[in-house]
Amino acid sequence: MTDEDRLLPIANVGRLMKQILPSNAKISKEAKQTVQECATEFISFVTCEASDKCHRENRKTVNGDDIWWALSTLGLDNYADAVGRHLYKYREAERERAEHNKGSNDSGNEKGPSTRSDLQSQSTKFIRVVEKGSSSTAR
Repeated sequence: MTDEDRLLPIANVGRLMKQILPSNAKISKEAKQTVQECATEFISFVTCEASDKCHRENRKTVNGDDIWWALSTLGLDNYADAVGRHLYKYREAERERAEHNKGSNDSGNEKGPSTRSDLQSQSTKFIRVVEKGSSSTAR
């Protein structure tokens, strides 16, 4: 496996960097590559810890709770708190979606969105739920 195969896509890293910098800021290729390498290493480090936990528990799939646990175990509490909040909001949105679909199924409607605009509407609702924020955590 080459370095390029192992690293996060540089275009995605550059896009993320641009989002948090002033619009007139310039980012050098070297800066993008450095952040690319650091972000890749960070993700690998956390994922490895989560994967080890799964291996000890004879599981093959790493889930969001495993990532949250790994961040906490590694002493990255600020990140763990953020991941916990997002997991909570995601699960809340999934629960609401399941209840909505159940209500639709009870009245004889199809399960899930039937048109592209229905799908976009549901996606927008999910994004709004995630953006609202919550002071409670998953802990």
